[in-house]
Amino acid sequence: MSTREFFDTLETRLDPSKTAGMNNSYLFRLDEVAEWEVDVQDLGGRETEGVEDADVASPTSEETFDKIVKREQNATSAYMTGKLKVKGDMGAAMKLQKLF
Repeated sequence: MSTREFFDTLETRLDPSKTAGMNNSYLFRLDEVAEWEVDVQDLGGRETEGVEDADVASPTSEETFDKIVKREQNATSAYMTGKLKVKGDMGAAMKLQKLF
């Protein structure tokens, strides 16, 4: 699945039981070129390309992002090794793992 396909189909793949009570927005900046914002609002979510503002920004390479999505790399280990950065609300960032 390409990165674009991942974000284009994300809304249909989110599990409402996992988003209950969440009200956060996440910015994914890949290779400092492509940006997607994911807004998770109680029991749902939506994705937009291009960004206004987000609670959490997660700049990384597209290669690292693809490995995380394919479960070939753990997001925590990517963060600990500097391959994934987290800027903003760390509590909201921790909630992100349960969505994917």
